[in-house]
Amino acid sequence: MTTKQIKNEIEKLLDIVPDEVLQDLLDFLKQAQKQTSDQLELSNYIKKILTEDKHLLEKLAK
Repeated sequence: MTTKQIKNEIEKLLDIVPDEVLQDLLDFLKQAQKQTSDQLELSNYIKKILTEDKHLLEKLAK
């Protein structure tokens, strides 16, 4: 997807999400803007691990 397509999709979703979610999204975007590239890379790795290993993590938590 191009940047323009992504922005268009985001705009469509912003029109339909509940109002309470908008503030959370704004806060998230502000935080993302402040992150360094190393922090973003680390966040992406953590997200990937949590997504891919969700079942394993649930077993470990028990």
